[in-house]
Amino acid sequence: MFLILVSLFLLLPLSFSYLCKKKNSAIKEEFRQEKKKVKKERAAYFNKIKEEKRQLASEKRNPKPATAIQPVKSNETLINGKKTFTPNKTTAKKSAGTEKITGALMPLNKYLAHCGVCSRRDAITQIKEGKVKVNGAVISEPGYKVQESDDVNFNGKKLFVTKNLVYILLNKPKDYITTTDDPQGRKTVLQLIKAATAERVYPIGRLDRNTSGVLLLTNDGDLTQKLSHPSYEIKKIYEVKLDKPLTKSDFDKIVKGIKLEDGIINIDSLAYADAKDKSVIGIEIHSGRNRIVRRIFESLGYDVKGLDRVMYANLTKKNVDRSKWRFLSEKEIRLLKYMNASKNK
Repeated sequence: MFLILVSLFLLLPLSFSYLCKKKNSAIKEEFRQEKKKVKKERAAYFNKIKEEKRQLASEKRNPKPATAIQPVKSNETLINGKKTFTPNKTTAKKSAGTEKITGALMPLNKYLAHCGVCSRRDAITQIKEGKVKVNGAVISEPGYKVQESDDVNFNGKKLFVTKNLVYILLNKPKDYITTTDDPQGRKTVLQLIKAATAERVYPIGRLDRNTSGVLLLTNDGDLTQKLSHPSYEIKKIYEVKLDKPLTKSDFDKIVKGIKLEDGIINIDSLAYADAKDKSVIGIEIHSGRNRIVRRIFESLGYDVKGLDRVMYANLTKKNVDRSKWRFLSEKEIRLLKYMNASKNK
């Protein structure tokens, strides 16, 4: 019976709200609204692509007449027929995906992300710690504008902008840490996917050493920034194994909101995974606070014996065995990139 219910968790990536004690009509209405919202966002995304294609085709059929090009001053760069001020002469340089470094240049922390070093947020820390040199000089300002001719080094290694973007879903086992390297010599998740790609990828977010489940790894700095930003409210679903049954009073406390040392935490949904074993709990949450799920239960006197992330950003570990990985499909990548597009960045 327990295995059947766990399987249901994996097959329903939207939420555990259907398990909560609600009227059937209310549950159905929630699913209808969610489905309607997803369809609307998907339609808007593909309509935008179609409109761009139509505009491109129209421009090819009716090219604009040539205009006289004005002389360019020494402190200006001509880009697509427009003058752009730059402190030095630069030319376009390719970056990750289809993005280019143009006359506007690229901030140093974003440059590190596109080189596959780490996320933009982590890059700020690396830069402020003095680990990045530009043209031989240590640069501690994340907003420093990188020019095409600049020689950028991280920990003594020259960086080059990543061209091939890679997206990997890993079913993380316990006893592996989610850092790119570990001075103590502990096992890292990169050892599990070392045969997947020659590109340097890094995990989006972190899972504790003793937490298993869905983990994304990529060298796409923009996607990492989006999925890590709190405003996008990326949802995650965890299966929690406690040392004792969760009481009804504590269940209600968690649903109403728990006050922790760093503020009140509100979850999205909570449910018993098995009516006969109330020590196994399903919890849906979008907060990105450190060790948040463990801290919720520990604050009420429970010991978390097992924690498994069964869904992240609508992706599950279905058909991916523990310690195994797979590449994301093109459709999955598109859905991730326009997910919660209405949210402010």
